[in-house]
Amino acid sequence: MRAMWKGSVSFGLVTIPIHLYAATENKNVSLRQVHEEDGGRIQYKRFCTIDGKEVPYSEIAKGYELDDGEMVVITDADLAELPLSTSKSIDVLEFVPLESIDPIYFDRTYYLEPQKAMAKPYVLLRDALHKSGHVAIAKVAVRQRESLALLRVIGDVLVMTTMLWPDEVRAADFGFLNEEAPQIRDQELAMAGSLIDSLSEPVFEQEKYRDHYREALEALIEAKAAGKETTAVPAPAEEGEVVDLMAALQASVSEAKKSRKAETVAETTEKPKRKSTAKKKSA
Repeated sequence: MRAMWKGSVSFGLVTIPIHLYAATENKNVSLRQVHEEDGGRIQYKRFCTIDGKEVPYSEIAKGYELDDGEMVVITDADLAELPLSTSKSIDVLEFVPLESIDPIYFDRTYYLEPQKAMAKPYVLLRDALHKSGHVAIAKVAVRQRESLALLRVIGDVLVMTTMLWPDEVRAADFGFLNEEAPQIRDQELAMAGSLIDSLSEPVFEQEKYRDHYREALEALIEAKAAGKETTAVPAPAEEGEVVDLMAALQASVSEAKKSRKAETVAETTEKPKRKSTAKKKSA
């Protein structure tokens, strides 16, 4: 991994030099726009809508469009003069329980690596956080954007997740759910609970799930690159509208139990049988 930037974590009067690394990566298959006839890449020229001239990258600035259509030009020099005290610092503000933060605010996650010579204050904060059961709320700027962030411990590493600001999260405005809420019968609620119980697991094991679309796209690319014929994958049949909710729930519970039983049998079959040892007869 390559560090995104070098900075520090400010924890009271303690400063911890760190390197910031992206903790996630996009595994989507990247497709380019090409000319279907010959596969040539499609390119776009940067041109000015006022004079029609092509503009070199060195002359491109940023702009903010006002309601009346007028454009306010913002240069790199303008942005450099803005106060951004957290540009290379993660300033810890407070400590809170993790469950008090709605995951809807979570944005991007990063690993924090300490400088080897300054590992002790890093380990101190890590162990203190782990012992407290809390997470740290901090302010940080990544790529000219100031954000709130939370620091927590995963394994033996401090991890930072940037957070959205409150005005960046939209409110769900589905008034009909309250104004015309459908009546749920006790039997339907109980059956839905049975379905949840049938599909419940003690922990989330993400490794057992796969991205079938990405696998199919990679197989398609590999086949086309090798000059092989490709066959279309049949689309799943569309499900009709649920008329009898209770019947659908009962069928779902039954199917879930069958699936769970099949998984249990498969796991039992895969386990190696223990060899029985014959007992020695006493003389």
